[in-house]
Amino acid sequence: MIGRSSEARYLLEMVEKEDAQLVAVYGRRRVGKTYLVRQVLGKKMLFDHTGLYHVSLSEQLEAFRDSMLRCGARNVAVFKSWREAFNALAKFISSRKNGRRVVFLDELPWMDTQKSGFVAAFEHFWNGWASAQSHLLIIFCGSATSWIINKVLRNKGGLHNRVTGTIALQPFQLSECREYANKTGLAYTEQDICEAYMVFGGIPYYWSLLRKDESLAQSIDRLLFSMNGSLRHEFSELYASLFNHEENYSRLVSVLATRKSGMSLAEISTEAKQSKGGGLTKQLDELEQCGFIRRYVSWGKRKRDTLYQLMDNFTLFHLAFIADNPNPDPHFWSKSLQTAQVYAWRGLAFERVCLQHVEEIKHALGISGVLTRVFSWRHIADDVYPYGAQIDLIIERADRVVNLCEMKWTETPYAIEKNYYEQLQQKIAAFRTVTGYRHAIHFTLVSSCGLTPNKYSGIIQSEISLEQLFQ
Repeated sequence: MIGRSSEARYLLEMVEKEDAQLVAVYGRRRVGKTYLVRQVLGKKMLFDHTGLYHVSLSEQLEAFRDSMLRCGARNVAVFKSWREAFNALAKFISSRKNGRRVVFLDELPWMDTQKSGFVAAFEHFWNGWASAQSHLLIIFCGSATSWIINKVLRNKGGLHNRVTGTIALQPFQLSECREYANKTGLAYTEQDICEAYMVFGGIPYYWSLLRKDESLAQSIDRLLFSMNGSLRHEFSELYASLFNHEENYSRLVSVLATRKSGMSLAEISTEAKQSKGGGLTKQLDELEQCGFIRRYVSWGKRKRDTLYQLMDNFTLFHLAFIADNPNPDPHFWSKSLQTAQVYAWRGLAFERVCLQHVEEIKHALGISGVLTRVFSWRHIADDVYPYGAQIDLIIERADRVVNLCEMKWTETPYAIEKNYYEQLQQKIAAFRTVTGYRHAIHFTLVSSCGLTPNKYSGIIQSEISLEQLFQ
């Protein structure tokens, strides 16, 4: 198993506990939740069930009964309600007397069909019986992260504060993707791995579809642009699996994709033609919970000035190259590698990868042990400073230094020319004038191919290589 060592250790610790445990494992679709639980605890499971997607209550109950029979239960009657189903599960668990009993309920949100009474029945099962069973460990999973957070973790009723442990499973980082590529024989350079990350993010399932007998470009064509590509329709399936009325969420990410540095709530409301009421805020919260967007407050701004930024690599790639290209050339990507559109996309995508690897950047700077705060910042020209400026990554350090990070994706070492040198000087002037910052400012260049020394390169105090993002 690639990575996941801390998560695996945590699950094993739950097995060793001497009282009842209710553990939530959540994260976006295809991130490897089910794989993790079954790899670590598969041989220890007494009961294992997966909810069905978009089926009726009777079909859910029938599938639950089938799972009980498959796991060794006998004489299980047909269930008419979830209350009956959980009563039967309690009886089955009680019939097994030896050792820790591990129950795995996968895709729990899918079991909560309309007017099914599922949540109330699950509450009753846990509070009325399961929580008193010292031998019992229940683990539940779900891709619908917002459902788990809102219906269970933030539950104000019978499940309030009942969950005893959580694992919010994150996508792979670059280092884990490199480990996966090496293990599966993908003959990728670090630039290839980074570019694959720009397309697929760190979603293990997507990486499992790459083939070692193809170049990265060929794999992208096969998966995303060929008529029967495995991921050709993944965007719509992804959002449909996570959200009710998925078209609302698709519209929001499409709007957010138009502004790389993020948008305010008012800007989103205007562009999406949706009021700023609770519905829009709730949808943005759920997108954040599922890892598609991040919210941040720019340096010196107040909470009410929060910006929302689309961060999901796969979503951004889809919106850039697939959404408006319904009948693409099956070799579209291979033919487009040298186009201006792809060069521009690489630059923006690399900036996003850097934002997803801030801890690696801090480690490369040697400041992992220094208290830091991370910001983005943008200034719109006004009377305070007449020129606009934007810095996507600022690391404020407790040792009275701030790193202003510039991210550059190139295929050869990057050479700072006079115009870019002047832009950097203007950024420093804008930042000092607008924020009033008076301590040391260091420019940090994060680049894919390094920096060419010349008469302008001295403005860069520190360099971080692509290799260091893999640490």
